[in-house]
Amino acid sequence: MPAIETRDLKKTYVSNKKSPGIGGGIKSLFSREKAYVEAVKGVNLSIERGEMVGFLGPNGAGKTTTLKMLSGILYPTSGYASVLGFTPSDRRPEMLRQISLVMGNKMQLWWDLPAWDSFVVLKEMYEVEEAKFRRRVDHLIDALQLTDKVNTQVRKLSLGERMKCELVAALLHAPQIVFLDEPTIGLDVVSQKRIRDFLNTLHSEDNCTLLLTSHYMQDVQELCDRVIVIDHGSMIFEGTLDSLTNRFSDVRRIRLSFSQPVEAAEIAKFGKLIGEITDNAVVEVAQKDTASATAAMLQHLPVSDVSIEQVDIEEVIRSLFSEGR
Repeated sequence: MPAIETRDLKKTYVSNKKSPGIGGGIKSLFSREKAYVEAVKGVNLSIERGEMVGFLGPNGAGKTTTLKMLSGILYPTSGYASVLGFTPSDRRPEMLRQISLVMGNKMQLWWDLPAWDSFVVLKEMYEVEEAKFRRRVDHLIDALQLTDKVNTQVRKLSLGERMKCELVAALLHAPQIVFLDEPTIGLDVVSQKRIRDFLNTLHSEDNCTLLLTSHYMQDVQELCDRVIVIDHGSMIFEGTLDSLTNRFSDVRRIRLSFSQPVEAAEIAKFGKLIGEITDNAVVEVAQKDTASATAAMLQHLPVSDVSIEQVDIEEVIRSLFSEGR
């Protein structure tokens, strides 16, 4: 049985529409027009135990709503969902003790207390035995280099330190499934890298299942085996990052090094020149023309070295969402 499975999972938000002005307010007392927003439109997921899966999409695509339904915070409007064999919306303690949700823009730590005090409260909530709690928390604190921070008020910690403490709080009960919603948002590149390394180590030690949303493609590239892309509440892709690039990018980039200076006009005959020319250049060509364009440039230009590259995944994702493809 998959760790996470959904079939035609949907979430529709209903609100009351109100016309502007006093007249609109009076009218709404007697007759209210409903507005319906489909946040998630029939998502089908199947994630095996131990997988690390990226869940991608633009703002408002339905990613966080889906995670909240899978963690039991929201009730789905319709459809089927199973997490570790449980129905998430039942919020049974047996399931809640085996999952965790980390949201980069929300805190579960008490702002005015040291992080350690929050850990102790969560230990009681999750009914973790004292000996297991000590071993687990000591290990997490050491791995995240927080030994001198856990007794400091959360309000006095830096953003990166707070995020690390949030991870300890979310993982102290050794969950089998971890939902990560933008865990590195707002962090500097060093802090992002440390958290990615920690999550990779955690996965290798616990073999937990990770479902990650992030707008930083480096997070996804370093952590995830495959990706699921959602847009306007509907799944539009499932597969590896390489297959995503192949499907949604129809160009390749040929990187050339020259043995002598070359004019831009000479290179532009063979494709679109990307960036400036120094002793090397990058030329973008249609995927189907890659072989012929490469052969022509080798024949007519003083090329000393050549390599063919895919378009960067960041550009593919940006193009995918901006063009609504």
